[in-house]
Amino acid sequence: FELTNLRTLDLSRNKLTKLDQGLAALANLRSLNCDNNKLQRGSLGPVTHLSKLQTLSLGSNQLGHDLKSSENPSRKLQQQPDALPPLPPSLRQLKLDTNHFTSVPPQICNPVLTKLEKLDLSFNHLASVPPAIAVLTSLVEINLDSNLIVSLPSDMAKLKKLKSLSLKNNSITVESTNFSSRNPQPLPAELFTDTPLIDLNLHGNKLTNTALNEFEGFQQFLERRQKVKTKGVYGGALTNLSVCGLD
Repeated sequence: FELTNLRTLDLSRNKLTKLDQGLAALANLRSLNCDNNKLQRGSLGPVTHLSKLQTLSLGSNQLGHDLKSSENPSRKLQQQPDALPPLPPSLRQLKLDTNHFTSVPPQICNPVLTKLEKLDLSFNHLASVPPAIAVLTSLVEINLDSNLIVSLPSDMAKLKKLKSLSLKNNSITVESTNFSSRNPQPLPAELFTDTPLIDLNLHGNKLTNTALNEFEGFQQFLERRQKVKTKGVYGGALTNLSVCGLD
């Protein structure tokens, strides 16, 4: 590539299975859109070298699928390449929805990503969120919609800038609000009390308003939203339980 001053590149909807190594020469690239391709494990190597990249969009690809053997397509490779390469520390937004992930790629939970503010892992097959997500100290917004998540780790309380968390259509439920070590609260109290969270969406989970109102820390969350509304921030936020998408 000779377009070394290029800042925005849209490669979406091109049936790409890998990124050309020449992309690494785009030293000034700020935004790369690779949505709706056929990108697989081990296909994103050039991204590591994009030292000024701020927005990376990789939605609707095949990064979570295991690669098959070229000699025997019915068998998986014994040694699978990483789904993601090391990501540039300059990243501010990362979109990875609809990629068949069954776990959060470890390359995301990297303490070098000190600038990452928005993370989208919606429409995957995630059953849990790793405690290591706490290293992403600049996260403001997380989208985990349409996964299989049953609970969140208390380590998320370390996300001191988190304001928006969407968990629509997951598997969060409670049989009893008599929480204990054997029946832990699926959304830890620290998430409500120790972060600046003001926007929480739980629509599509088997959870009721009544149960949510009994979660430890939830009232503090509501009080914080009320203060935000009073100040007129974010256009004014609702403060009743319906803001969480529950009936």
